[in-house]
Amino acid sequence: MSTTFDPRTHWEDLYAKKGPQDVSWFQAMPKVSLDLFAEYGVRSDARIIDIGGGDSLLVDHLLDRGFTDLTVLDISGKAMEKAQNRLGDRANAVEWIEASATDFEATAPFDVWHDRAVFHFLTTDQEVEDYLGKLSKYLAPGGLLILATFSENGPEKCSGIPVHRYSEAEMTARLGKVCTKIKCITVDHETPTHKIQNFLFCAFRKPDAE
Repeated sequence: MSTTFDPRTHWEDLYAKKGPQDVSWFQAMPKVSLDLFAEYGVRSDARIIDIGGGDSLLVDHLLDRGFTDLTVLDISGKAMEKAQNRLGDRANAVEWIEASATDFEATAPFDVWHDRAVFHFLTTDQEVEDYLGKLSKYLAPGGLLILATFSENGPEKCSGIPVHRYSEAEMTARLGKVCTKIKCITVDHETPTHKIQNFLFCAFRKPDAE
């Protein structure tokens, strides 16, 4: 008898059992994301959200670089607890939201929306529409979107869950109702077990308010 998949339970169980380098998406240095922050001149006081940031080290590197208005959103409280323990007192400088990327509330829009972890797990049109609704609501006019998914050459599953792999054309079409594409690149990510996963990284800009 099949059971309904519960994303929160899945990710809570995973982070309870695995350490940072036991997961395929681990990056000691999230170079591509940080390079895009630098390339597009993100200010140190910009309001930034890392969607699905969980136990990612991106927040550590942004704090190291002097960014002062950081929010991490993840469906797994266990993942964020690990990040908070790692950061120690510095965790108090970050806002933490335990919620789904398709169903959360924030106090104000963000200047930068970063997602290297969530979008390719949204495999139904409704999930994508719910995500785009939050993106439209919470990315400020003129705001920067940095979005990474598995490319067409990437794996079909991650953490045992089917994913949606994207081409640049499909990514641009999906996001077009909210943002305008700046550029896309493909990047090979080497997992801790030395497997290669091909990612599509795209930068988009939300139009300024009229």
